[in-house]
Amino acid sequence: MGSQTTKVRPVKPATRYKDDVFTWVWEQVALLRAGRLTEVDALNVAEELSDVGNEIYFRLESSFAVLTQHVLQWDHQPQRRSKSWMFSVKEQRRRIAYLLKKSPGLKSEINEAIEGGYADGRGRAIIETKLAESKFPETCPYTFDELMTRVIEIDE
Repeated sequence: MGSQTTKVRPVKPATRYKDDVFTWVWEQVALLRAGRLTEVDALNVAEELSDVGNEIYFRLESSFAVLTQHVLQWDHQPQRRSKSWMFSVKEQRRRIAYLLKKSPGLKSEINEAIEGGYADGRGRAIIETKLAESKFPETCPYTFDELMTRVIEIDE
């Protein structure tokens, strides 16, 4: 997103949304930047903006899925703890913090994202650990603060 926002393309709004989304997007950007608002395909622009918002939310939920998977594995298989799990936890925490910093409106969606992510993370942990499904709580046993700050370190 960052570097692409500076692209300027000539305005010739001839491409239909359903024929070539990539070209259509840049034509719409050029129209907006040129102030030619009456020529903008507002309905499809609104749909694309909605998709952008959803994508940001799903990135948050996906990070919670990986984070909860590895925290569950950490808790249920202490003998198999690895640097890989430790680094994964740190990486997902970094991604979550970044998303919340860049999109503070996501803070109101944290609990929902944790629950959705946990459902995926729990399923992955069950597959990876080969432990009985009943070993893992059906709802997330961790708070946001626990997920983001709990010490996950390998002693060397």
